[in-house]
Amino acid sequence: MDTKTIIIQLIYLLAAICFIIGLRRLSNPAVARSGNQIAAVGMALAIAATLFVTEIVDSGALGYTLIFVGALIGGGIGFYLARTVQMTAMPQMVALFNGMGGGAAAFSATAEFLNRVTNNEAITLDVAITTVLGILIGCISMSGSVIAVGKLQGFVSSSPITYKGQQAVNGILFVLVLLMGGYLVGVTTGDIAVRSAVLVVYILASIVLGVAVVLPIGGADMPVVISLLNSFTGLAVAFTGFTLQNNALIIAGTLVGASGMLLTLMMAKAMNRSVTNVVFGAFGTAGADVAGTAPGAANRNVREISADDAAVLMAYANEVIIVPGYGMAVAQAQHSVQELANLLEQKGVEVKYAIHPVAGRMPGHMNVLLAEANVPYNQLYEMEDINPEFNRADVALVIGANDVTNPAARNDPKSPIYGMPILDVDKAQNVIVMKRSMKSGFAGIDNELYYEPRTSMLFGDAKDMASKLVDAVKHS
Repeated sequence: MDTKTIIIQLIYLLAAICFIIGLRRLSNPAVARSGNQIAAVGMALAIAATLFVTEIVDSGALGYTLIFVGALIGGGIGFYLARTVQMTAMPQMVALFNGMGGGAAAFSATAEFLNRVTNNEAITLDVAITTVLGILIGCISMSGSVIAVGKLQGFVSSSPITYKGQQAVNGILFVLVLLMGGYLVGVTTGDIAVRSAVLVVYILASIVLGVAVVLPIGGADMPVVISLLNSFTGLAVAFTGFTLQNNALIIAGTLVGASGMLLTLMMAKAMNRSVTNVVFGAFGTAGADVAGTAPGAANRNVREISADDAAVLMAYANEVIIVPGYGMAVAQAQHSVQELANLLEQKGVEVKYAIHPVAGRMPGHMNVLLAEANVPYNQLYEMEDINPEFNRADVALVIGANDVTNPAARNDPKSPIYGMPILDVDKAQNVIVMKRSMKSGFAGIDNELYYEPRTSMLFGDAKDMASKLVDAVKHS
């Protein structure tokens, strides 16, 4: 190993250390930003070192030109999207970027495979296996992520898309993919045209398989699916790293794959679901919280409350727990909510925020929104820590959080969310639900909380209602 190679590998090692430190710091909101910056430095080091790899140096000026033009275009698009995306659309952007990562890994492995085939180079068994796996998993992640984006954005039906014989068709497709993969692994020499044609069909079939797997999954389960596909992208990158013999890709991909899988398992646990049930259960009919009435709600009575009465109730409370949900994100009400919390604290009220693991459309969604509004980190409580507090709370203010506050998860064995850990909002002395209508949440089921005798409904846009509460508290 020459000196240049040793230096490149050392830089890759330093980059990997940055990735590990950055990922560790992302687990704490107080240091998450610095963790992201450290990981970005590590990525910059890895890219810089890669530019001096022998194969790239030998490609000459044209190779560097193509690399920099691609980086400029991709970086520009990424910068624009990151700066302009709404917080409510952050899950879609994460899914889109994740899918592009999977596609990049798959096509990098494809390029390396075709290069060796066309040059009549012998492909060892380990390289063939990792290449085939990298292409398969990367293509599934890419196409599956596109469908996930469509379901969240609304240009693909959020309901499970199924048809008669679907499982059989998917099974046949999967077997064909395995057979073609086995051919590419087993046949290491022979007609270049045939092997290349099989590779192209293999890629197309893998893309179709990704679509076929995600279509039957309902929109309510898309956050879990996105996390799972993120893990797949990491695995694809790691396998491609073995194909290219690039340690940075192997380490980075392994980190992403492992962390993504752990996050997927945690989210599934928070929903009392198994990952296999999410992927194969065709559950989760999304319901946007905008209009209409939840099934069964027409024959049941709810108690409404005015902004003035709600403000008085909170202003004279000892403890208020705010439960943010997707409704707050849609209305961009986090700043008004924080202003309300500050006013309550000035009146001697203790204010806390209850964060459910799957509130919003992705893990950490509520944390990011509240951090944007400068809510102190020490006021944010995870479900396990805040649930014992609800018994002592005078008021629980629920802002759009639907399924994660539904007592049916505890009380109704027939409910599709039965067994899912929820925030014990119904145990507070008074519950105020800020919501635009009686429309069901993302799981498409009625919320028993709304009909409890201690619950009052404050109907309207979350930002508008929060502003009215602020004005009312000021004059209380």
